[in-house]
Amino acid sequence: MQGQAQQQAYDRGITIFSPDGRLYQVEYAREAVKRGTASIGVRTPEGVVLAADKRSRSPLMEPTSVEKIHKADDHIGIASAGHVADARQLIDFARRQSQVNRLRYGEPIGIETLTKEVTDHIQQYTQVGGARPFGVALLIGGVENGTPRLYETDPSGTPYEWKAVSIGADRGDHQEHLEENFRDDLTLDEGIELALEAIASTSDEGTAPDGVDVGTVSAESERFVELSNDEIESYLEANDLLATEDDEQTEE
Repeated sequence: MQGQAQQQAYDRGITIFSPDGRLYQVEYAREAVKRGTASIGVRTPEGVVLAADKRSRSPLMEPTSVEKIHKADDHIGIASAGHVADARQLIDFARRQSQVNRLRYGEPIGIETLTKEVTDHIQQYTQVGGARPFGVALLIGGVENGTPRLYETDPSGTPYEWKAVSIGADRGDHQEHLEENFRDDLTLDEGIELALEAIASTSDEGTAPDGVDVGTVSAESERFVELSNDEIESYLEANDLLATEDDEQTEE
């Protein structure tokens, strides 16, 4: 009983390390990320692809109200997994930092610079009493001086740079698919196809166009663009990933 009481004390205090050097609340925040629907990022020489599974819980929910991919600046997109409300706060913070950089220096913010601004903000919430960590992970992708960059943020406040990565539910399966199929010479279209294939790899049914979001930042234009449902449908159909009417009726 005494050991259990000690465990609860370390469990409740965000600023207190356990005897084995763990912050339990940060680990619980990572579990919250695992419960969120997946987001996937792929970096290619031609640009960055962000794709997100946004299947709704109910057929009555308006698909456009489920936002998983956001524009942070003209050249930066962000995808999330975990608590949506926490993601919105961090994305608003990223947008403010992007605008401050433009006003202060007269140039777009660097992808690495923005990622570290965001992760510094996240880290503060792992050592302040009376607050909790952000229960969300982000993929920050964009183009900096013609070079595509892709970063992941962790609830601990640690940034990681990736060639291709998955966050959220079924991360292990998605990551395995990416590792098996990723190539350094992928085109932007092939990057979109790989991201969609990874999302579809954990579903027995196909993927509906309104059940996934896709955004890209081309190295040539350095502009963030979200694909329309028609464009997503063409990619799904070309790769035999499109859900049939029978599959959609079965889901309902």
